[in-house]
Amino acid sequence: MEMKEENVKKLVEKAKLPGKKALAWHPFYRGKIEVMPKCSITSYDDFSVWYTPGVAEPCKEIHKDPEKVFEHTNKWNYVAVISDGTRILGLGDIGPLAGLPVMEGKALLFKYLGGVDAFPIMIGTKDPDEFIQAVKWISPTFGGINLEDIERPKCFYILERLREELDIPVWHDDQQGTAAVTLAGIINSLKLVGKKLNEVTITLIGAGAANICLARTLIKAGANPKKIILVDSKGILHPGREDLERGKEEDPYKWELAQITNGEGRTGGIPESLEGVDVAVAASTPGPGTIKKEWVSKMADDAIMFAEANPVPEIWPWEAKEAGVKIFGTGRSDFPNQVNNSLGFPGIFRGTLDVRATTITDEMHIAAAYAIAEVAEEKGLSEDYVIPTMEDWEVFPREAVAVGMKAIEQGVARLKLSEEELYEKALSMIKESRDKLHCLMENGLIKKPPEIKE
Repeated sequence: MEMKEENVKKLVEKAKLPGKKALAWHPFYRGKIEVMPKCSITSYDDFSVWYTPGVAEPCKEIHKDPEKVFEHTNKWNYVAVISDGTRILGLGDIGPLAGLPVMEGKALLFKYLGGVDAFPIMIGTKDPDEFIQAVKWISPTFGGINLEDIERPKCFYILERLREELDIPVWHDDQQGTAAVTLAGIINSLKLVGKKLNEVTITLIGAGAANICLARTLIKAGANPKKIILVDSKGILHPGREDLERGKEEDPYKWELAQITNGEGRTGGIPESLEGVDVAVAASTPGPGTIKKEWVSKMADDAIMFAEANPVPEIWPWEAKEAGVKIFGTGRSDFPNQVNNSLGFPGIFRGTLDVRATTITDEMHIAAAYAIAEVAEEKGLSEDYVIPTMEDWEVFPREAVAVGMKAIEQGVARLKLSEEELYEKALSMIKESRDKLHCLMENGLIKKPPEIKE
């Protein structure tokens, strides 16, 4: 036990290091992204082509045929990363200014992992209808919208409205991104323990944006809704919860799930929700101790658990393993089986943009989940490797292909490309983005950050 306590202290100190580096590195660079030309400029005469008077000609072409905007501008590869700052990471409602570093970081991941030109945009309102209007006003510039860190339940309302009212894909990474990557981990974990998605009982601890969307995703992927149990801060969701019924106008999503899940009619809290279940996914309050070892010990044989709270999972991995969990994952990179959204959105948007899709359907992000799972399976599954890492670079073009092909199949793609064309396009875009960055670093145009000691 003393050894474990010492390990915990080391882990806590290690977890603090990125924050120490961030306070030094962010002001060193004064931001993480910038706008750079992508066209050739050989003389000042070229500006008469790229700007006035020459630019009037593509303007007239687009006016005659709006689809030409994808040929004459970078709209086809622009994504807006948009937030109101009401649910930033685990920090809560810290506002749009304090949330800007997160959106810049997201834009950086988009470019490096997916070759996508993303722009961080903070909206200075908490009113969901004003937020929706602001996004609609700026949408002509973009080929896609990535919503980020918006508090529940308005994040559901905003996503639904924008998906209905815009002809470009709108995605909420805290919902669909988390669901896609978690589903990939579940798919491979079930393969290892010899169980089937349509037969297992699944408990989702936490009923926020991530698990509400995961429940819907699991059902569409083939899970039995009657075998899904959701738990929020007040207990297991079921039709007899008067508080859910009273709040169904403001938050209809939990109420709707209470009607179709929990076929056994379980009541109680986290301990009762874990009894005899095969899979548990926690996206709730950071631990340790949110989920207790004795509760986990009552799960089924060969149990699977993903405890995704950051910076500390709801239960430590060794405690879950001692309690009988076969496969365990977290949201952290220093433990095996990291459920990392960065595995999802860069490749998913790459495929979406490459076919000029008008939306991202649930089936598209489920297709991405299976592509993510396949990459890990091909490398060789084990209890400590059921999901790829960001270093498994091939996951991103593979996702792009799966998403693009599903968009074509569902009739939401403007372009119809073959699997080979999609793969080559995605691979080329991602490689070019990385090569450009490394070239700037090698030539000293991007300087090395200061060293920070542990």
